[in-house]
Amino acid sequence: MSATGELQRRFQRAVLTEDFAPGLFVAEGREIAGGLGLYLMAYRARLLSALRDNFPVLHRALGDEAFAELARDYIDAHPSRFRSIRWFGDELTAFLDAVPERLPHPALADVARMDWAIRGAFDAAGAPPLTLADLAALAPEQWPQRRFALLPSLRLVDLNWAVEPIWRALNEDAEAETEAPEPLAHVLLVWRPELECLWRSAEPVEVAALRTLAKGARFAECCTAIAETGEPDPATTAAGLLQRWIVDGLLVKN
Repeated sequence: MSATGELQRRFQRAVLTEDFAPGLFVAEGREIAGGLGLYLMAYRARLLSALRDNFPVLHRALGDEAFAELARDYIDAHPSRFRSIRWFGDELTAFLDAVPERLPHPALADVARMDWAIRGAFDAAGAPPLTLADLAALAPEQWPQRRFALLPSLRLVDLNWAVEPIWRALNEDAEAETEAPEPLAHVLLVWRPELECLWRSAEPVEVAALRTLAKGARFAECCTAIAETGEPDPATTAAGLLQRWIVDGLLVKN
């Protein structure tokens, strides 16, 4: 490694570990250490700010002090590895799942999942929506092999608690009074058809169909996935889902 590369590595280690090793600078002393300390404070403050931006409702649920403590632990365990700070926090939900005691209630991990999914959907690319007229233009023989493309912003979020009312209340009012949610394993759909993110829960049959389409499957394969959930008429169910997805803006032209 070159001398410059070694210096950069040592400086990075000093910032990440707060270990100001001797010899890092040509000059030593309080002034130099103080300058590095200010840099370190600014670095961590910026990462804390990014986590607040990416997990606004979790921040409101925990409060400033508890969220800052959680952020410090996360920053120590998962230093930023992206050039854009926008993506900092991508491992926070896994970090919370690994040690549930980091949160006062396990449902708050699902609040974090909602935060991250909604932020991701908001930043995702747009695409021209598929229309009912597009479906009507398909010939009968085209349907089995037809592939339907999903909106790039669509997220299927696995949740273990009914946290949507809490998320909505705290998103609208930081001081909102909320009750502990009930356990409820389900999938939440999050997407942004235009300028505003939308979300709703989905039944298992719809989840199976969407996850099949997300893999690039044909319509016939989508019907097979629906049949495997126990639906007696998968083709009719699939047609109904397609119409709902078009109304919701979940399908795009391809």
